[in-house]
Amino acid sequence: MAEFIRIYEENPNPKEIEKVVNILKKGGLIIYPTDTVYGLGCDITNLKALERVAKIKGVKLEKSNFSFVCHDLSNLSDYVKQIDTSTFKLLKRALPGPYTFVLPSSKNLPNPFKKKKTVGIRVPNNNIAIEIVKKLGRPIISTSIHDEDEIIEYTTDPELIKEKWDNLVDLVIDGGYGDNEASTVIDVSDGDVVIIREGKGSLDIL
Repeated sequence: MAEFIRIYEENPNPKEIEKVVNILKKGGLIIYPTDTVYGLGCDITNLKALERVAKIKGVKLEKSNFSFVCHDLSNLSDYVKQIDTSTFKLLKRALPGPYTFVLPSSKNLPNPFKKKKTVGIRVPNNNIAIEIVKKLGRPIISTSIHDEDEIIEYTTDPELIKEKWDNLVDLVIDGGYGDNEASTVIDVSDGDVVIIREGKGSLDIL
C-alpha cells in the first residue's frame, strides 16, 4: 500500500519533503501535484524505477516521452544542447509555468534515453514539486495521471488517486485538488516554435 501524505503548497513542510525525497532515492514511485494535473514520477537516475513507470504506462522505456521536471533552468545544460537566445528568453518568460518545452537533448541524458534526440523539460509553478526536485538535487521524470473515464481525462481528487494507484506506487501526495487540464507542449528543438498540444499554458507568451 502506498503512503499518503498531505503537503501544503503555500508552505511545504521540509520534513515531509525529505520523506518524499528519501522514497525517490530508494527507487520509489510517487504521485505528486503540479500546476496542471497530478503526475507520476521517479528519480531520473534510477533505472528500476524508470522501468516500473514505463511498465505502468505500457511503453518501452527507450521510446517513452516522459518529461524531466526541474526546479529552475540552472541545470538545463546538463540535459539540453546549447539553445539560442530567443529560445532561452521564451523559457524564462514561460517558466515556472504550465508548459512542457521539447528541446534538443545533450549526450548527458541518463542511459535509457541516450538515443533520444529531444527531451521535454518542465518547471511547474508548484512549490511542492519544486521543493522535491531541489532537495533531490536532480530532475524527476514525470508523466500525467490519466483517468479511464472518457469524459474526465484526469483524476483531480488525491483520495481517489490514492485508491486507484495504491498498489502501483510507493507514495501519493495530497497537495489539494489538481487541475484537469494538462500542460501546453511547445517544440523548440530545431529553432522553430511548434505547438504540439494546447493545454493550460496560454500561447500569449509566444
